[in-house]
Amino acid sequence: MPDADGHALERAYRESYGRAVATLIRVFGDIDIAEEAVAEAFAVAAQRWPETGVPPNPGGWIVTTARNKALDRLRRESSRSGREAEAVRMLADAEPPEVGPVPDDRLRLIFTCCHPALAAEAQIALTLRLIAGLRTPEIARAFLVPEATVAQRLVRAKRKIRAAGIPYRVPGDAELPDRLPFVLAVIYLVFNEGYTASAGDDLIRGDLCDEAIRLARLLATLMPDEPEALGLLALLLLTGARRPARTGADDALIPLADQDRTRWNRALIAEGQDLVRACLRRNQPGPYQLQAAIGAVHSDAAIAADTDWGQILALYDQLLAVAPTPVVALNRCVALAEVRGPAAALDELGRLSLDGYHLFHATRADLLRRLGRRDEARAAYDAAMARTANGAEQSFLQRRRDSL
Repeated sequence: MPDADGHALERAYRESYGRAVATLIRVFGDIDIAEEAVAEAFAVAAQRWPETGVPPNPGGWIVTTARNKALDRLRRESSRSGREAEAVRMLADAEPPEVGPVPDDRLRLIFTCCHPALAAEAQIALTLRLIAGLRTPEIARAFLVPEATVAQRLVRAKRKIRAAGIPYRVPGDAELPDRLPFVLAVIYLVFNEGYTASAGDDLIRGDLCDEAIRLARLLATLMPDEPEALGLLALLLLTGARRPARTGADDALIPLADQDRTRWNRALIAEGQDLVRACLRRNQPGPYQLQAAIGAVHSDAAIAADTDWGQILALYDQLLAVAPTPVVALNRCVALAEVRGPAAALDELGRLSLDGYHLFHATRADLLRRLGRRDEARAAYDAAMARTANGAEQSFLQRRRDSL
């Protein structure tokens, strides 16, 4: 396949996989049928597009082809004649109407994946697979577990959905609050995978960032009285506003301190700051609202030197109280280094158990570099590079190491 067609196919996969799978699950009511049909559609595209050219609407082509493949499969399986008849009826009447408080296939699919009958790790893996289109090796790298473990989680989760008859819908008002924390978490993970891809040469997957923001907007519309839903949307907007400045002309990673802040998206920042102020008025702080507040403080600084690190550190103290995770403690160390110096931050860092996390080693390397401990910093950069599969991050870490 010529490079242009290969790139078009990869782009179509990234942009259309989640929508295609979600649409087919609504039509056929079966995750496996939907996934297999979409995979077949992309296989057909790989054969045809180099000959016929990329269609004007690649995503629509994939959905139509996948739907036809699924129907062909059901017709072939005589033991499922009842299901075939139902599929034929639905397709004859066009796609079944989107029902529920929010007519969006992907948001409904997230609520299905985040059903309390599923284990938390299975919820996350299944959502990243179906919504973000991540392959099993990518999910395994993101969570530092073997591929076989992820594969087992996916199989068990889909089997549980089928056996328990978990409905494909946004739940009713009474069920929403219990499901909300899981839904917020997976939308945040989809955004994070887009903001810093777990693997590949590109730092950013803009399609996933945009999709996460779109889903967060829908969730905030669905649950306008939930401060954490507003907080998540504010966080994604304020973080996503930096995307234009995160990479240079050569797609090299540019850290926050070195970014050209005139390239930040001021409209997204204004919207995010308005949401943060609305959350503050409610006085019901939660993890996403506090992270959004931290993002708002960063966005207030016209240049990095103007950043109010004291306020950021105070917010991290609050965040650590409500979400006492090692990653929050690691991020707090970054702020601590700006307020009390790298030695104090390095001391705090030494108490964390995050050996498998590349940003732990990258942060440690930066602190050691600032303290003039070059040999230790080089070793820490090596450890960080060994623990990330993202090419842009590896190149950035290598440049930092080479500068010592």
